[in-house]
Amino acid sequence: MGTHATQGCVTYGSCGFFIREMIDRSLSMLYPIQNQIRNKMDLSGIWDFQTDPEEVGEAQGWPLGLPQSRPIAVPGSWNEQYSDLFGYLDLAWYVRRVHVPPAWQGQRVFLRVGSACYHATVYVNGVQVGTHEGGHLPFAFDITDHLRWGEEAVVAIAVENRLMPTRVPSGNMPSMMGLFAGTPRTTFDFYPFAGLHRPVWLYTVPSIHIQDITVTTHIQGTDGQVQVTVQLNRPDPAQGTLRLRGEAGGAEREIQASLSFVEGVAQATLEVPQARFWSDRDPYLYQLTVDVAAEGADGRVADRYSLPVGIRTIAVQDGQILLNGQPVTLNGFGRHEDFYASGKGLNLPLLVKDYHLMRWVGANSYRTSHYPYSEEEMQLADREGFLIIDETPAVSLQFGDAENIPVRLQVCLQQLQELIARDKNHPSVVMWCVANEPMPARFGLAALEQNTPDPAEGAGKEFLETLLARARALDPTRPVTIATIMGGPRSWMEQCDVIAMNRYWGWYRYGGELDKARDSLAQELDEVWTQWRRPIILTEFGADTLAGHHGHPPLMWTEEYQAELIRMYLEVAAERDFVAGMQVWNFADFAAVQSIMRVDGVNHKGIFTRSRQPKLAAHVLREFWARE
Repeated sequence: MGTHATQGCVTYGSCGFFIREMIDRSLSMLYPIQNQIRNKMDLSGIWDFQTDPEEVGEAQGWPLGLPQSRPIAVPGSWNEQYSDLFGYLDLAWYVRRVHVPPAWQGQRVFLRVGSACYHATVYVNGVQVGTHEGGHLPFAFDITDHLRWGEEAVVAIAVENRLMPTRVPSGNMPSMMGLFAGTPRTTFDFYPFAGLHRPVWLYTVPSIHIQDITVTTHIQGTDGQVQVTVQLNRPDPAQGTLRLRGEAGGAEREIQASLSFVEGVAQATLEVPQARFWSDRDPYLYQLTVDVAAEGADGRVADRYSLPVGIRTIAVQDGQILLNGQPVTLNGFGRHEDFYASGKGLNLPLLVKDYHLMRWVGANSYRTSHYPYSEEEMQLADREGFLIIDETPAVSLQFGDAENIPVRLQVCLQQLQELIARDKNHPSVVMWCVANEPMPARFGLAALEQNTPDPAEGAGKEFLETLLARARALDPTRPVTIATIMGGPRSWMEQCDVIAMNRYWGWYRYGGELDKARDSLAQELDEVWTQWRRPIILTEFGADTLAGHHGHPPLMWTEEYQAELIRMYLEVAAERDFVAGMQVWNFADFAAVQSIMRVDGVNHKGIFTRSRQPKLAAHVLREFWARE
């Protein structure tokens, strides 16, 4: 789908992709649930752990137990749990023994890892069952045939997070930063935490089971329409039922429809009169249950899966983003999964705290910079009504090394497919971002002064447009974008439905000169709007600020300077109807590489400190956003 706002109104239904031939039956991203048929067991907790820099573990039998282990928490980054592991990114082993309930016999048992950064190899009872490359996204392996019922199972996961030019994101490449380059040698400005960052699950499904569900919603007047596609793990004929429970016609109701599977796929539509629509102000969720009948006529249910559904539409029209037909502004933040001790590990109390603080300043949106966030976070966003720009791990792509571009492209396409398969049914996800700050060949302040084409412009444009096209093919129901870097080629914006701009006027350019920064920001916004006539979101803007550092006049690095810069950006945006969102960089200070740019190895652009205390700029945001 290549339609843009300049060609009229582009309306996207909620949640789903339609191209059946692109569905991989081996790619199951349904979140594990417990019900009358399915089972699950969370293996989060303390595991045995040992580093393996010489890579001798497999040959020496470590998949069955570690010779010199120490305890480690899962989920969590190993770099934050032990001081001697802070800079360690090579191979390490996790091992845990688990008793699989005998009642699970007769079903297929899967081991599912929520995120392993970056490459993982999984073993069960000493046998390798699979590998996965790429962090921040889940993967699962059928381990049924490797279990010995009545005995403990030994689960081992070997993980490494080496920085390599062929990986996404990349590392250990020639740096464009010169003296400002840091260690570890990333191409990106956040710490490359390693380890098992999200829960590890055991779960079961029956032999014939629901492999995938795709939900798409539409609105006609006051009525809602819920279109559901269900896919089985085998191309078998079967019968089933859909049940949607929630508010309809002003009362709690259950709406049903029948499913008839042909080659393992069935579709049905549920009509919801006087539906209650999902939005950032009223995030109402219906409960959808899918039943598949067992063979025969006894009415027994062979498999069942339930998930929340939000009825909503998203549209792009004339410089605006429309939620359920009404203009909406995506105000909030770029963020990071980052905290003391847990690193990038799932931290549920912190997640609740962050959502509370975002609501306190009046935010309704954020971007999952610069990788997919946890499934638990997406579920909370659905419940709390945040509008999410969902981003792949493709941060700081470079196009100067032609020999590595094809490999990186294939990794990006894999990550994009896994992300969309995982998050397609979340009403909170309103946009896909296929890359953050792809890098021109000329980078830095000098690039802003040159009017000649960038040497990487052609290769970068082809690469990025391939990702945009694939996102539209996988999911034509949502707009797509790229978060563009300051000084990058504007031609890279051409195929975006929404223009996303990361801009640092007043910090990296015209630092300390906010009047010049204001004029440059206003001029660039007007030029981009005139060229593309599409809604613009400033997906990054901000200034490094040391908490408690004050000055009069407001000098750079003081809380006063950050507050004045944020105020200036918000004032410029408020003068332009085509600005459809403002997302401050960053919600909170976060761990970065060590360099002369990063005091204490931290990026200090947060509106809150890393420990979640507000800086002065947080009150400026409340002044602009909390009143709306």
